[in-house]
Amino acid sequence: MKIAAIDLGERPVLLAPMEDVTDPAFRLMCKEFGADMVYTEFVSADALIRSVSKTEQKLNIGDAERPVAIQIYGRDVATMVEAAKIVEQAHPDVIDLNFGCPVKRVAGKGAGAGMLRNVPLMLEITRAVVDAVRLPVTVKTRLGWDADNKIIVTLAEQLQDCGIQALTIHGRTRAQMYTGEADWTLIGEVKNNPRMRIPIIGNGDITTPQRARECFDRYGVDAIMVGRASFGRPWIFKEIKHYLQTGEELQGLTPAWKLDVLRREVDDSVRLLDERRGILHVRRHLAASPLFKGIPNFRETRIAMLRAETQAELLDIFRQIEPLLGIGSSASDRQPDSFL
Repeated sequence: MKIAAIDLGERPVLLAPMEDVTDPAFRLMCKEFGADMVYTEFVSADALIRSVSKTEQKLNIGDAERPVAIQIYGRDVATMVEAAKIVEQAHPDVIDLNFGCPVKRVAGKGAGAGMLRNVPLMLEITRAVVDAVRLPVTVKTRLGWDADNKIIVTLAEQLQDCGIQALTIHGRTRAQMYTGEADWTLIGEVKNNPRMRIPIIGNGDITTPQRARECFDRYGVDAIMVGRASFGRPWIFKEIKHYLQTGEELQGLTPAWKLDVLRREVDDSVRLLDERRGILHVRRHLAASPLFKGIPNFRETRIAMLRAETQAELLDIFRQIEPLLGIGSSASDRQPDSFL
């Protein structure tokens, strides 16, 4: 699959843009585990043109994580065009337009998925950004605003006509937020539309390697995008890629190895931010990690882990968790050769 001249190979697996999640350290880790392309946290066009320091920091990308897309959101043409030009100076491989974020502070103001209620403006913004920059422009959106307005089949053609190079579709409406199950039937309908020429990337509820393969086989998408399933489980890309290549589940990722990956996440977050903010940042990964699911009588330890305020305190709790996971002192438990 190609986005413009960027060759992502066959059946690529992408890391979704996620606020307070896809920072440089996490993107690089997912890339090392097999993500074929990664996306930054979504960037506010308004904040970017006002030179808000925290927003500008989201434009920091490294060569090791390429190909990488920077995603922006906004609600008017001039701001989005100016922001896209600023983003272009950061030299990402792709500029992605966010027309899918459902959260109230974004969609409620008419940006993100809010654009699904104003398609003419969405298309005007898309055309203007495509014309304003030299980089490939892509779009991420949803099926529609609500169950009565699933407009994605028609909208996909309209966005393609604006000049975008790929389209990512999340299989829910804005009204659903993240509830219920993602509906891939309309994603498949878009892909199977003979008038569509650009790659179609499917997103929503890809939580297992088996589901990843099913989405390729059943709906014919060109690529898949993994989002929340990567929380506390960046190795999901390694699992998916192995299954797509072999048809077999990846063996040998021991609890000790996975715990070491989470240790690295803590180290990376603290190094990137600082101790206080780094610990806060990594909590959502620890809370969601499947590594700790099913441990008997884990509630008090889990609470302590998610309340830890220092790196030393958190790593000490990890050491206490080791015997609960059946981790001994054997070096072979940890697969020390590589995280790859």
